[in-house]
Amino acid sequence: MFITLEGGEGAGKSTQVRLLANRLAEEGYPVLRTREPGGSPGAEALRELLLYRPAPEGGWTTLTETMLHVAARADHVARTLRPALAAGLVVVCDRFTDSTVAYQGYGQGADQAVIGVLSGLIGLRPDVTVILSISHEDGQQRLAGRAGRHDRYESFDEAFHQRVAQGYRRIAAAEPGRCIELSAGGDIEQVAALVWDAVRQRLPPPSP
Repeated sequence: MFITLEGGEGAGKSTQVRLLANRLAEEGYPVLRTREPGGSPGAEALRELLLYRPAPEGGWTTLTETMLHVAARADHVARTLRPALAAGLVVVCDRFTDSTVAYQGYGQGADQAVIGVLSGLIGLRPDVTVILSISHEDGQQRLAGRAGRHDRYESFDEAFHQRVAQGYRRIAAAEPGRCIELSAGGDIEQVAALVWDAVRQRLPPPSP
């Protein structure tokens, strides 16, 4: 099974991915935890470029930035995700195609039809997607208290993040069979319980 967690900045995705993967392992599921952009050596190199290095003079075009994300995804899928799924692992991934739809499509104005074509070339869709929603104010407050490097998307203006949030709402509404939208406003343990309750209803029993 392929499970993804999505959401805007400060929603706590990375923490919830880690907790969910740990819970799955405790329940007897063989599990792989991974992330996007990243998750394979080639994709991690593109992650560094996209998130932490200054954009070139004049910036990238929206199509260029979209294709860089999709290129990272192609490497991740080929080298990490498909082998893990073929081996029978439950894969828990921090972001996937929905991030490109929300961030590059709704946030930056990339052509959604182009994103759809590129996603079709990747040819892999999650079985379950948990979308963590949080207000812009609460997300910014969490980011302010976070240690470590801050990526370039975190510095984008509020209007961008509001468009991303609207994008995620539309994604969830369009695919209710796959997407589960949950509030990320509670404490870590409360959110983890909501995520586990949502996911466990979709899981097959673990292999003996």
